[in-house]
Amino acid sequence: MLQITRTLVKSLVAHARADHPDEACGVIAGPAGSDRPDRFIPMVNAARSPTFYEFDSGDLLALYREMDDRDEEPVVIYHSHTGTEAYPSRTDIAYASEPNAHYVLVSTRECGADEGPFELRSFRIIDGEVREEPVEILEA
Repeated sequence: MLQITRTLVKSLVAHARADHPDEACGVIAGPAGSDRPDRFIPMVNAARSPTFYEFDSGDLLALYREMDDRDEEPVVIYHSHTGTEAYPSRTDIAYASEPNAHYVLVSTRECGADEGPFELRSFRIIDGEVREEPVEILEA
């Protein structure tokens, strides 16, 4: 189960809306071994695409070095889907390389860049196997 604060969810959804119609992507880091997301890190979608996301390799290397220096790990790896449901695509599954991470998808297909309904789901993706998990949104 992913436990995440309402504030982090709001930040993630705001990023997805701001980047719409392109997919948004980023990481929520947390203390190593804690499974507690607490530091929101929006990234640039280097692909600048409405159907695909890609972290810039230099930005990603810098992020992993920073997380290592802070004794953090990527607890959540997130991205948005702009025209489809919040479910990992074949490409998303193929690129999922963090077995301990929660892969969070938010769909902005109904609201676009505006306020309105969105879909948020979390998955564990290990060795190509996708397993959806419950999301508990915490107030603090």
